[in-house]
Amino acid sequence: MISEKSLETGFVKNLKHNLGNFGLSPVAIGLFVLLGFAPYLIGDEYILRLLVISLLFGTLAMGFDLSAGYIDVANWGYAGLMGLGAYTSALLLTNLGISPWIGTLAGAFMAAIFGLLIGVLTLKMDGMFAAILAWFIGLILMALTTSLTGLTRGALGLNVDLYFNTGWSKPYFYVIFVICIVTYIVLRRVTNSNLGLAFSALGQDAEAARTCGVDPMKYKVINFTISCFVAGLCGGFYAHFMGILTPDIMSTKHTVEVLVIAYIGGRRSIWGPLLAAFLVVPVFEYLNFLMEFKYVIYGLLLILVMIFYPGGIAHFYNYIVGIFNEKKRKLTGPESNPFA
Repeated sequence: MISEKSLETGFVKNLKHNLGNFGLSPVAIGLFVLLGFAPYLIGDEYILRLLVISLLFGTLAMGFDLSAGYIDVANWGYAGLMGLGAYTSALLLTNLGISPWIGTLAGAFMAAIFGLLIGVLTLKMDGMFAAILAWFIGLILMALTTSLTGLTRGALGLNVDLYFNTGWSKPYFYVIFVICIVTYIVLRRVTNSNLGLAFSALGQDAEAARTCGVDPMKYKVINFTISCFVAGLCGGFYAHFMGILTPDIMSTKHTVEVLVIAYIGGRRSIWGPLLAAFLVVPVFEYLNFLMEFKYVIYGLLLILVMIFYPGGIAHFYNYIVGIFNEKKRKLTGPESNPFA
């Protein structure tokens, strides 16, 4: 007969396996739970607002990592697509009275549609073409929002209603917290599935993947579209969190911010960019007195990471875990295991 202990052990293993497919290890669950209580543990409004911005950029970086890390396509128009999501939601509310909650999703789908079009037009070629076209589209969107003053008010800024009738950060924290967790779970589920295997194969060698039956065009477009959806979703949140939109949101410098966070976190990890956001965003927030020179530091930091430690935080973590597991294996190896 199967013992109760064996059944319990089997249940625990199955539970860990199922949670692992969604990237929810005990450590990840613990960190998310701790983060969820942060508004009750932090009394400083400024720090809480900084956490909201960190979650926002962490979510953006996870979406960016999906394309940059898995299919090797760096979306240089990422900030433009984020801005598209923001303006879509804001204009739907301002002109048609559509709820910002619905508008946020509409902005995400609008960005995804643009991502789909960019992918269909360019992803048959090298990933650089997609990156450049996305960058051009971002610049065009920025120019349009600047010039269409009757619709967007241009550089004067478009006033946007907030999600809540309060300027305090606590309710907004939980909105972006939910967006972040859902994005994390979906992306980890995708990357741990057969779809993720196809993405990884394309990122390593597209021709070899083609010979194995992977359609490069199909899977690259799917990947790019999902990534753009995340950008638009975060843009919708940004609009109803900040309360004002200017064309500057679509500036390439914001893409650079997301790119640096993604690369420091470690490409092809999803969780690395999220963790990196909580390290990078607060540091550079305190460097705001440097004005535009701050972005020079972003660039230098990116160069240093790519030269000296291209794997980022995720690779360093895996390296430490590998050492720990090796020591554990030696301790429980045949020499020290009486049941071997």
